[in-house]
Amino acid sequence: MSGQLAWYVARAAGLIAWALLTASVVWGLTLSTKVFGRRPRPNWLLDLHRYLGGLATIFVGVHVVAIVADSYVHFGLFSVLVPFAGTWRPVAVAWGVAALYLLVAVELTSLARKRLPRRVWRAVHVASFPLFLFSTIHAVTAGSDARTWVFAGAAVAGVSMVSVLTAIRVSRDTPEQKAVQRHVVRRRESPVALDQDLREHGHVVSDESGNRVAQRERSRRSGADEVARDALVVEAQLGTRAEADRRPLVVAAPRG
Repeated sequence: MSGQLAWYVARAAGLIAWALLTASVVWGLTLSTKVFGRRPRPNWLLDLHRYLGGLATIFVGVHVVAIVADSYVHFGLFSVLVPFAGTWRPVAVAWGVAALYLLVAVELTSLARKRLPRRVWRAVHVASFPLFLFSTIHAVTAGSDARTWVFAGAAVAGVSMVSVLTAIRVSRDTPEQKAVQRHVVRRRESPVALDQDLREHGHVVSDESGNRVAQRERSRRSGADEVARDALVVEAQLGTRAEADRRPLVVAAPRG
């Protein structure tokens, strides 16, 4: 690959990777802030979030390979994997190296999500926020297209959307919401609750409706218990009356 071609590939792959990463973060925040309402969401909405993240990882790989193949700056593999190892804009490149490791961590834990404890996955997935920040700083300080009005507008729009959605997400993360989320997690991790959701609702309760469903279930069971108790009382009363009817009638003899 010629130096000029590698340079163009590196630029294009880097910009596409940043755009895909921004779209993935924005889409993930859109889902978590319940912009589409609290009804059960189709699976393809979450699949799109994962798909965008996976594509971003692929283009980051192309970006790194093209940077190493570029003969103008003479980046080595060590320079793109170790912060401050190179001589060309070491601080700007270090932001990109840090973003690379965060991206790998987020993607690997996402692929292994079913095998990891939810707390571990969630703690690593929060790294998506510094990942977006580091990659944006890297694109602005190291990218040769940072001064173009197209990238400037895209950067302002991306940062604004992520900031607004993050503020909404944090404002809604109240103690009550956390308690509901813990309840939902317990239902997801309980085979009995999972089977109950599938039988009664046709899907797994995956949002705040789980709390309402649990309340309705408790009320239904409480009502059923009351009906059962009333039935037992009536049955006991009927049994007492039947027993009384079966007793022989004793007539007292008149005293002489």
